[in-house]
Amino acid sequence: MRSPLACLPILLLMAATPPIHAEDAPSPHALDFTMETLGGDTVDLAEKYRGKVVLLVNVASKCGYTPQYAGLQELHERYADKGLAIVGVPCNQFGGQEPGTADQIAAFCSANYGAEFDMLAKVDVNGEDQCPLYAYLTNESPYPGKINWNFEKFLVSRDGEVIGRYKSAVEPTSVELVSAIEGALGGGGQ
Repeated sequence: MRSPLACLPILLLMAATPPIHAEDAPSPHALDFTMETLGGDTVDLAEKYRGKVVLLVNVASKCGYTPQYAGLQELHERYADKGLAIVGVPCNQFGGQEPGTADQIAAFCSANYGAEFDMLAKVDVNGEDQCPLYAYLTNESPYPGKINWNFEKFLVSRDGEVIGRYKSAVEPTSVELVSAIEGALGGGGQ
């Protein structure tokens, strides 16, 4: 027969470890996802963008908002060294405006806009095949709701929290978005 004292270390350990309740569990962050890059590599978003401010944009090559690629590249050039990461997320769900392959998308962005910022593989941002990143952004973030069109933007803080959502018509270099980016970067503007 086992001595009652033999269980004491286990009981003490259990007593010293508080139970984990749902409200105590760490909340998911916008970057807690693994995605594929446009080049076909797997990337852990939390690891790659740790400590950075991230602007996620669902992009398309044949949209009326496609010229926003120029503004996104301008933001990249202006703020990348201050900690901003622009991340394009191609999507073909709105009017079939991103029909190209990964190679075609990359070539288009480079040739037409000199885009040097990060691009992920083409995904669905709404619906049955919605990728997990956009399921989080549209359902669990402080800015829920389906994506209405190409070039909607989500601003994510250095600690992975979604701190802003901007409709397609908001230009990347608008005062509204630039002010939010500079605030998230800690005022590191000009």
